[in-house]
Amino acid sequence: MTMPHDADARRAVAPVICYPVETLPAPDMTLYGRARETLTKVDEVTVAPRDASCFTVPAGHFFRITSVEGPQVGDLNLWAQNDLSQRFYSGKTRALHGTHITTGQRMWSSFPTLRPMATLTHDTLDWYGVDDFGGSVHDVIGTRCDPYTNQLLSGGQYHHCCHSNLIRALADHQGISYAEAEPYVHDVLNVFMCTGFTRDTGQYFMKASPVRPGDYLEFFAEIDLLGALSACPGGDCSSKHSADTAACYPLLVEVFAPASGTLNGWQSPQPNGYDRSHGS
Repeated sequence: MTMPHDADARRAVAPVICYPVETLPAPDMTLYGRARETLTKVDEVTVAPRDASCFTVPAGHFFRITSVEGPQVGDLNLWAQNDLSQRFYSGKTRALHGTHITTGQRMWSSFPTLRPMATLTHDTLDWYGVDDFGGSVHDVIGTRCDPYTNQLLSGGQYHHCCHSNLIRALADHQGISYAEAEPYVHDVLNVFMCTGFTRDTGQYFMKASPVRPGDYLEFFAEIDLLGALSACPGGDCSSKHSADTAACYPLLVEVFAPASGTLNGWQSPQPNGYDRSHGS
């Protein structure tokens, strides 16, 4: 196509933020900070390499995902504990907060509830920022590695992609078949993963995660949660997905209860107030 005479002017139009967040309900990070000082561990789950595990977190508790043996990324799904149809909405979280999330930002639920599910309360990798390639940590832009895309691009039947790992974990936890579980497995928060988009082609890229043993990402459960975490077969994602060639390590999930009275005044957020009439 012939470039129009005003091409440069069209490109120079300033962008507008789609969803200004000045009116977004803000978490009380001071309250959460006081509660963090009183935590007692009440549960823990170790997620094996190239596998996934489920865990539950009561509303008002904290949970922490920690690198314990070597650099490892994880794919995190969240659901309302008693309603699998209410799940983490990565697309809306991305639209509200950006491509990568960190302390003070939230994981939002799917329609029609659209409410905070978890608030990020501490991130030991928040120093990373955005690198010269446009990469950052903890993304909500990647979907999850899966056996379908692997078969499409590489051929073969690889069963330890994060999608399949999460299906097995959810099915086992809920006592349902893999076929029943699969529709509930959804786009993830890529914990510790360092990703971005290439400047020239706009393709999703990954690079070696900066995570090291002892690094963690911590959350406050705004509602009763069921979580599933996969220790990705890509390890630190420095080379490739969906293979048994990468060095992989376990991830630790810990659940903490704050002391009684430290969350006075806090209430679990209500479902979204839209009346669902849709113009009728």
